[in-house]
Amino acid sequence: MKKPSKVVRAAILVRVSTNRQDTQRQINELQEVALSKKWDVVEIITEDGIKGDASEASRHGLKRAEELASDGAIDKVMVHEVSRLARRNSTAHRFIERLEQAGISLYWHAQGIETLLPSGKRNPAASIMFALLAEMARNELETLKARIHSGLEEARRQGKTLGRPKGTTLAPAALLSKHRDIVKRLKAGHSVRDTAKLTGKGASTVQRIQKALNISIETA
Repeated sequence: MKKPSKVVRAAILVRVSTNRQDTQRQINELQEVALSKKWDVVEIITEDGIKGDASEASRHGLKRAEELASDGAIDKVMVHEVSRLARRNSTAHRFIERLEQAGISLYWHAQGIETLLPSGKRNPAASIMFALLAEMARNELETLKARIHSGLEEARRQGKTLGRPKGTTLAPAALLSKHRDIVKRLKAGHSVRDTAKLTGKGASTVQRIQKALNISIETA
């Protein structure tokens, strides 16, 4: 009698760097892949408004994936592309190492490749490709920062006023909409300090959101 095939359990991990972006496209494409491969998606982990160069302490999505891996709750982690993991080489490589230590494979959709072979051994081709793509992701971020800095310097030379005009602030509703990740964590009972760490944003920004949230509740 043929033995029933083992159910492959996968966690989907998606990240966007601003609240104006949407994670749904990444989720949809990864769910389609899981369906075609007959993998069972046990959890979808989202990081909204988390920049790729954020500190590891603020990467709650990576931490959650590592927890699932160490608990033996999953067999694979699925991401859309390597840059969705991180744009810091150290963060990306440490995450991969922790998964491999737990015997968990990372699948990234852009190249359709996994870090572990079916035997459970490291995939040499994936290791080389991952290192290259992680470095490209880091370089893209550095290039973007350089362009922004150059543009700001040019604007200053031309005498242009940068940033929001003095005396103007966002209305509470607009502020809450812009920082939905902070609102979510404050409503969940996180402190200002913890929320700042989890979202990678300044404590002063979190305090402003907290004040706006209180105003919204009082006027509701």
